[in-house]
Order: sequence, then structure tokens, then C-alpha cells
Amino acid sequence: MKKIGILTSGGDAPGMNAAIRAAVRSGIDRGMEVYGIRRGYEGLLDGEIEKMTWQSVGDILQRGGTILRTARSKRFMEAKWVDHGVRILETFGIEGVIVIGGDGSLAGGLELSKRGIPVMGLPGTIDNDLAYTEYTIGFDTAVNNVLEMISKIRDTSSSHERATVIEVMGRDCGDLALYAGLSGGADVILIPEVEVDMNEVCRRVIRGQNTGKAQSIIIKAEGVKMDATEMARFVEETTGREARAVVPGYIQRGGNPTEKDRRLASMSAAKAVELLYNDSSSKAIGIQNGKITAIDLAEALSVPREFKKEVYDLTEILSKAGRD
Repeated sequence: MKKIGILTSGGDAPGMNAAIRAAVRSGIDRGMEVYGIRRGYEGLLDGEIEKMTWQSVGDILQRGGTILRTARSKRFMEAKWVDHGVRILETFGIEGVIVIGGDGSLAGGLELSKRGIPVMGLPGTIDNDLAYTEYTIGFDTAVNNVLEMISKIRDTSSSHERATVIEVMGRDCGDLALYAGLSGGADVILIPEVEVDMNEVCRRVIRGQNTGKAQSIIIKAEGVKMDATEMARFVEETTGREARAVVPGYIQRGGNPTEKDRRLASMSAAKAVELLYNDSSSKAIGIQNGKITAIDLAEALSVPREFKKEVYDLTEILSKAGRD
């Protein structure tokens, strides 16, 4: 394989630029031509494709976001537009594509694969909701971003003796809330995988008050259906402790990627280029037990996500206040 394309799709994730850099330079080192496809599948359909050079990916390793830009493409959900995307790739002579994104992006890559275009999927999402890999590109950075916010919010919450509900991203996966809450010492962690008991939430706030805690931190994943402001109001009315809601939004997935995300992105992209160079069939690249892995793309997308019960149980043990 001599010509390959690379695109980033869906929500941006820290480490995408590291993956782009590694893919371009690994490809060039093997004598391949690497083409950047701007704005994901939407840009593919519009032919926004340009050849990339060693210099075009300089000074991007440490940057968040994606230099190729990203978008969500409703058109690409239709078979006729997927066929059009294949024609565009053939027009440019592109033989295989590296797709960096979440489950929807990799599912789009699978559609290209079914039409004869080899695709290498890289798990670029802060949600950590792709079960075939231990963690995804961008997840570690997002956890650390949330952890920093928890520390700062705790300072103000303590000063005003408040309870604070912090809503974090993650869609229907609670990993971001779970790991940030564990590392940040949250009093309550609410995730979509576990039914919410607001009475238990209030009991913990009250127990904390009774033991002299100056504040209560409640981490809520966005997949939990109750609105953060509504939840704060319920806690305040029930416990008598002033409560506020904080929704950090996109701050969680911005900023410089951590070393862990840069390493995962770089090694995954290099593996993707190696597989395309050797004319491999479509694969999803991930990490298991510290080693970069590659499994069939369709198989990867069918792996069921398992709830990390042992981590959740630990947070329950560590966060209960007022125990003997």
C-alpha cells in the first residue's frame, strides 16, 4: 500500500494530534504518501484532502484538539454517501484510511471497509466507551482535567460550606466520572450504570455535615438523567446545606494531552501504518495489558462494555462519611 488517508471524526480528544503526527511520519518513513482528510467524513465527502509532509505535522504533539478539524456527518449515515466517499478515495488513489474517533467514527470506518477500503480504527474519545481497549486516546487527559477542577471547586465549596454537584462528560459511560471521582475524593459518584438513589445522596451529605465536613462534592456523569441544577436544588431543600451545580463542559477535553495519551496515540498510529503498509484487513487498534493490540474492526465494535464494578465498589468504601 502506497497511499493512505487519515481523518479525525466526532468529538475531539487530546492526543489526536499526536496520532496524526505519528501516522504521517511513520508512513513517510516507509515510503508512503499520507493524505490528511479535513473535517472527518464530512470533509471526505467534499473532497477536502491534501498531501501531508514531515513538516506539516511539526510542533503539534503537545497540542489538544486536531489540526485536521473534525465534524459529525449526517450524510455519511446514508449508504449512497458512503459510496460517494469510496469514489472520492479512489479518485485520489487512497488505498486505506486511518480513522481516529469514537464508536460512531469507527462504525463509519466499518462501512468503508465493507466496500473494500481497508480501515484502521484508533480509539480517540474521552468517553472511554470502546470495550475492546483498556482505555482510549484522550481519556487520561480528561480525567486529569476533571481532577484539577474538583480540587479548585473544593476550595470554594469549603469556604462557603456548600455541596457542589459537578457534571462531567462521558455520554452513557460513567468512566470519566468514576475515575475522576475516585482520584478526587468525591463524596458521591453518580453514573449511568448504577441506579441513582437521591435519598442516599442526601444521607451522605448530612452525615458529612454531622462529622464536620466543610463541603460535599458530588460527581455526576452526564448520562445520569437528572439535571445537575435540579439535583443541587433537591440536595439543598432536603439537607439544608447550600448547594450549587457546576457543568464544566468542553474544558474537560481541551488542553495539552498527558504523556499517557501521547504515548498511546503515537504507538497506535505507528501500528496502524504498519498494518496498512502490509495490506492488512481492517483492524481496531487498542491497548491491553500494556501492549498495543489489533483486532478485527467488526469484532472490536461488537465487544460488550463491562461495568467496572470493583472500581465503583472501592469508591463506595472510601467515600462514606460518619462511619465508626
